Amino acid sequence: MQNTAILPLFYLPPVGYFSLLQQLGEDFLIEQHEHLAKQTYRNRASIYSPNGKLDITVPLVKGSKTHTKMKDVRISYDFNWQRLHWLSLESCYRSSAYFEYYEDELNRFYTDKFEFLFDYNLELLMWLNKKLKLNKRFDFTGEYFDNIQPALDFRSAMNPKKPEDILNNKPYYQVFEDKHQFLPNLSIVDLLFNQGPQARLYL
Repeated sequence: MQNTAILPLFYLPPVGYFSLLQQLGEDFLIEQHEHLAKQTYRNRASIYSPNGKLDITVPLVKGSKTHTKMKDVRISYDFNWQRLHWLSLESCYRSSAYFEYYEDELNRFYTDKFEFLFDYNLELLMWLNKKLKLNKRFDFTGEYFDNIQPALDFRSAMNPKKPEDILNNKPYYQVFEDKHQFLPNLSIVDLLFNQGPQARLYL
């Protein structure tokens, strides 16, 4: 019986994902052998736009979406989604307190090309780990495990379609909250751009 917590690897994960990382300490593995699940945070992130919640999605090479291990899923560059995502991040967070503090380092993820979604998400996660000063070490599954205790299996725990599954929904200041109130469990970059070095204390 696998007795270590297993987490999926997300694109710019939601705030609750990092709250979970803090709860688990060092006792977790990142899943790399699952098949890609559609319409999840694995290739989608939610940010706060002037019009409310905005989902940005990393497009995938056709055929990658079914029966392909997560570590083998390829990113599609049929259109310039990186420019679109970066312009979205800029328009949403340019007026936030800390966007300028992080933008030069983050920008490389929207200019450099990554072949695999897993590698891209992992590089982003490691960058976020560093900026949040969480000092996490990431280890990975060596195979796919079916027999995991439900309490340790977080592969389906967070889903954009189930916003009520939130691990941390304490309010913090958001740029557009005067228009749409506080939106919980957005991408971690929402917390980072609005709270900067204080983001770790929130988690």
